[in-house]
Amino acid sequence: MTKVAVTGASGFVGRYVLAALANTDVAIVAHARTPRAERPGPASLCWSHFDLAAAPEDCFERLDRPDIVIHLAWDGLPNFTAPRHFENELPAQSHFLRGLIESGLRRLVVVGTCLEYGMQSGCLSEDMTALPASPYGLAKDALRRELHFTSTLMPFDLRWLRLFYLCGRGQAPTSLYAQFHDAIARGEKKFAMSPGDQVRDFLEVEEAAGAIVDVALAPKAPRILNICSGQPTTVRSLVERWRAQAAADIELKLGVHSYPAYEPFAFWGDNSRLNALRGGTVAARAVSEGRRATR
Repeated sequence: MTKVAVTGASGFVGRYVLAALANTDVAIVAHARTPRAERPGPASLCWSHFDLAAAPEDCFERLDRPDIVIHLAWDGLPNFTAPRHFENELPAQSHFLRGLIESGLRRLVVVGTCLEYGMQSGCLSEDMTALPASPYGLAKDALRRELHFTSTLMPFDLRWLRLFYLCGRGQAPTSLYAQFHDAIARGEKKFAMSPGDQVRDFLEVEEAAGAIVDVALAPKAPRILNICSGQPTTVRSLVERWRAQAAADIELKLGVHSYPAYEPFAFWGDNSRLNALRGGTVAARAVSEGRRATR
């Protein structure tokens, strides 16, 4: 049986990836920094606990020598502009992943970010040159380049997944999704946000997790893949959709917050590679497999 290890498994995306893996015929090893008695999961799942910032030399053994590692762990988020991403996190990540590769890991699936594209606008395809404009994007792209070079010296199957904007239950309290739904729960009459006309690519986390698992388990896959909906959507229309779904009587107070300086005004992902690998659109595949959240 194929053994899949998931780092950062207790995080926002990690919990959904574990749920998606539970529907497949694989053995699962979940990694988190610290143990907790209440960690959920099927009976076939086992946990391994250690700090990636000081990864032990036997980390591959602690993950039970997996065939595939889905690497989600990354500290310091959601502060995308902190220098610690390339000062601290990048060397720690490099040391940890190189240790797995040198120990015999055959397939490494790493979650990157759409911020690797930097300030480029419009539809972003994997063939475009990465031009990161934030410390987080810079650190992720540097790690990708290093792993690509390492694969020429110690051959292994590297799959790099650039996540666009995910949303869903369990997201960080500072996220737009969490702030909006918390405002509704508190009975607030107004919700302060940006002008809302900036264009992004949003994907529900359940669908993204399903895509990550499909890419990880596919016999062959492109080296770089966008994990996205492929649909340009304004932030305002997204929030209005949430409001309609919640049947909430809350006014959107537009223009209170400014646009992030490290993002272009309008960009979204090209998901044609992902669709080709999965045999259909992300949304259609997710619905057919029962991965869409119950509303």
